[in-house]
Amino acid sequence: MMARSGHRGDVMEGIIIEPATFEALPDILQIEEACFSAPWTRKMLEAELSGNPFAHFLVAKQALPGKVGPVSIVGYHCFWIVFEEVRLMNLAVIESMRHKGIARALVMQALEVGLAQAAMRAVLEVRASNQAAHALYRGLGFRDVTTRPTYYTNPIEDALLMELDPIVSESGRVRQESVAGEGVSGHCSNPSPGGATC
Repeated sequence: MMARSGHRGDVMEGIIIEPATFEALPDILQIEEACFSAPWTRKMLEAELSGNPFAHFLVAKQALPGKVGPVSIVGYHCFWIVFEEVRLMNLAVIESMRHKGIARALVMQALEVGLAQAAMRAVLEVRASNQAAHALYRGLGFRDVTTRPTYYTNPIEDALLMELDPIVSESGRVRQESVAGEGVSGHCSNPSPGGATC
């Protein structure tokens, strides 16, 4: 289905990306609290995992070669699919596993899911100071749209709104409507204050 294993681009060997289950909540919460200065609470994450019909959760798991048994969750991605739009909400990878292509693989998988559900564009907000995330998203084709002043708290900081329109997947697929030159909505939605990071 959505599982990926082995070597994918520059993703480290042994990383599997798959839909999150409710059992992954403690690990997701731990990563959330380690990566964000204003983390989502357990209750907020529970609502996204089980109560929000638009929400999707992916986890990146590290399976150790030659070992059978538990795998550790090293990253996750929460995103929404709302009609023709993918909204990238929260993306986090534990510090020791960054710069291995995991965040990129999580975003690409979200875009693939969006394409499969007829989404045509993707949007996100990210802290203005998060240069690593800016580089990640620009490398995937996202462009800067506008700045939202004092959007974040703890610390107070502007948010950069970015979009990918039309969505292009890793395999080069785009929405047929976009290829055919039909109009694509220019409406910019407002992802939650969790924003996106890497």
